[in-house]
Amino acid sequence: MTGHSPLLPEKTNPFTDELALQNRACFAYRSNELACISTLGRAAPPSVQTVHDDFRAFITEPTYPCVGARAALLSGNYWLGVYNEMGSAGATAGLAHDLFNFVQHQPSFKSNFTTFVACFTPPAPSDELEFEALLWQQLQSLHDLDRQFHAWDAAASADPASPYFSYSFAERAFFIVGLSGVQSRLARRFAWPTLIFNAHHQFERLRAQNQYQRLQQMIRQREIALQGNINPNLCDFGTASEARQYAGRAVEETWRCPLHVTDKEQAS
Repeated sequence: MTGHSPLLPEKTNPFTDELALQNRACFAYRSNELACISTLGRAAPPSVQTVHDDFRAFITEPTYPCVGARAALLSGNYWLGVYNEMGSAGATAGLAHDLFNFVQHQPSFKSNFTTFVACFTPPAPSDELEFEALLWQQLQSLHDLDRQFHAWDAAASADPASPYFSYSFAERAFFIVGLSGVQSRLARRFAWPTLIFNAHHQFERLRAQNQYQRLQQMIRQREIALQGNINPNLCDFGTASEARQYAGRAVEETWRCPLHVTDKEQAS
C-alpha cells in the first residue's frame, strides 16, 4: 500500500463526542490537492488551503534544515489538521479525534518520514513565552482526554524531567515540534501556531538502519547555515529531557516542564 491507500483502523476511535465531531478538520495531500480525511467528500475551505499552501512553502524551501520534514511533505506522507485557537476545548477535541486516526493509519505510509501537522487559528501568541505556555496548555489538555482511554507508550518515560521522556498519545510516543510567528529560531518561525507530531518509532527505525546519525548531522549543518548556530536546547535522546526542545525557546537551566502526567490507571 502507498501512503494514499485506505487502511482500516485497528481500533475504534474513542474521541467521537459531539465536540470532537464538530471540530475534526484533517486533510491529506493527494494528486496535488487537499482531500478531507475527517469528513469524506468535503472540500478544503479556502482558509485551510491557505494554511496548507503556506506550510508546504515553508517546509519545502531549499534552505529549510529538517530534511526529514521535507521528505514527508514532498512525498505526501503527512496529514494536516486546522483547528480553532490553540488550547481551546474545541481544538483539543478535534485534534484528539484526528490524531488518533493518524496513529491508526500511519503504517499505510510505508515510510520513515511521516508526520501529523496541527495548525491553529489566531489569535497568535505575542512572544515566545506566551507560545510556550500555549503549547503546554494544549499538550496538557490533549493528555487529559487521552489518559481516559490509553496508557503512556511503554517505550518512553512519562516523567517530563527524565532524559527518556517523550510525549505520548494513543500509546504512541511523539517528538513535538512547535512553530509560531514569534520564534527566534528561523526554522521554527511560521505564521500559524503549529504543533508537529513526529512518531518516535521512526527515529528508532532509522537508528536500526544506521541512517539516524547521518540525518542528524545533515540537519544540524543546515541549521548552522540558516541560523549561524544550532539550537542550544538540542540533545540526543537519553541525555536530557526532550521536553526542553518542544517549544523552540532557549529555556533556562532551571526550567521545568509544566506537563502533569496521569496514567490510565490513576485516572480511572
